[in-house]
Amino acid sequence: MPALEPSLYILTLTGLGLLIALVAWLPLALKRLPLSLPIICIALGAGLFSLPQVGLRPLPFSYPEITERFTEFVVIIALMGAGLKIDRVFHVRRWAVTWRLLAITMPLSIAAIALLGVWAGLPWLVALLLGASLAPTDPVLAADVQVGPPKTGEEDEVRFGLTSEAGLNDGLAFPFVHLAIVLALSSQTGEPWLAEWLTYNLAWKLAAGVLGGWVIGRLFGWLTFRVPSESKLARTGDGLIAIAATFVSYGATEMLHGYGFLAVFVTALTLRHSHRQHDFHREMHDVTEQVERLAMMVLLLLFGGALVSGLLRPLTLVDVGLAIAVLLVVRPAAGLIGMIGLKADRGEKLTLAFFGIRGVGSIYYVAYALNHAAFPDAERLWAIVGLIILLSILIHGLTVTPIMRKLDRSQGRDPDAPERPDEEPPPVLADAPPAGQTRET
Repeated sequence: MPALEPSLYILTLTGLGLLIALVAWLPLALKRLPLSLPIICIALGAGLFSLPQVGLRPLPFSYPEITERFTEFVVIIALMGAGLKIDRVFHVRRWAVTWRLLAITMPLSIAAIALLGVWAGLPWLVALLLGASLAPTDPVLAADVQVGPPKTGEEDEVRFGLTSEAGLNDGLAFPFVHLAIVLALSSQTGEPWLAEWLTYNLAWKLAAGVLGGWVIGRLFGWLTFRVPSESKLARTGDGLIAIAATFVSYGATEMLHGYGFLAVFVTALTLRHSHRQHDFHREMHDVTEQVERLAMMVLLLLFGGALVSGLLRPLTLVDVGLAIAVLLVVRPAAGLIGMIGLKADRGEKLTLAFFGIRGVGSIYYVAYALNHAAFPDAERLWAIVGLIILLSILIHGLTVTPIMRKLDRSQGRDPDAPERPDEEPPPVLADAPPAGQTRET
């Protein structure tokens, strides 16, 4: 009689099947509960990696290259999904809340977190890296406070502001991560750094990111919607086109030494703008969301494993105080300062200020910086970032459902109303097809 003990391959296959089933079912099961998918994933990961049969200890500093590349992949997929969801046409005034969060809230957050890091005893270069890594709102873990799928009309000012902020601030935080890197390298070599940082890391990389993303978005928009009807990509009905656009945009821009994160989000916005009313946007968004959710769950399982493997061991009481201050003082205060003068009610401003969710992007930035320069107290830095991400997932995950439901009710929306996918959505703000033009299928 053959042995009944299953092989590692069979166990992995079974576990992957269960994970995919959870990806599909958990969001529905948690919809009305004060829990979030990331909380469940971390708990599952902590339980799995606590088993004595599991010998892997997925600490990020033990696998620095894998950590950087995997988080990079998850972020770019999330950025494409975020851009495709936005119904609002790009316009300086209509995006006023976004510019406030980027130009006021994020720099204030970087400075405040860096000062808190110095106060906590971190070397000033590490404190700067900490501020740059933790200032951006995460596009991966903020799904519960983002706008709904394309053309569903689920786009109030709060959801739009948090979605657009998460899409753009990942690229705009990168110059400050590079500032920490060039300062660390300059401290070792004595070479001047300011001119290179201003011209290359700031001006060139930002410009190349925006331009590269726009060009790739225009190209894929033309191939998807504008070429002769027999060969346009939209006729395939295959939403994997969005994944292709993500990889091409990111890869091409990185080869030009631009900011790929910024390029992917710009590509998504440009692709969406190429034919705003086409139903194929929903197909692309759905595939992107499924890939993102699966990758996110795997990453959070590993994060839960890192927590029980000693990631937080270097923490001190001062570090715990720092983490709480970042989430409950720095982001809310910087957010409210950024909202001064914005035409929004008090509840909307408080929600925008509070939900500065920290997550996968912060892990990527720390991994990227540590892979490109030597920083002291690296394990303590990982511990602080890990604690802040954990607390953010818990605090925001437990409060997002009641807060967003209360916000919906205050604005006259019924959060308990059943979804009616066959109902014609409200018109988009602009860019409707000209009179006499029929919608393409």
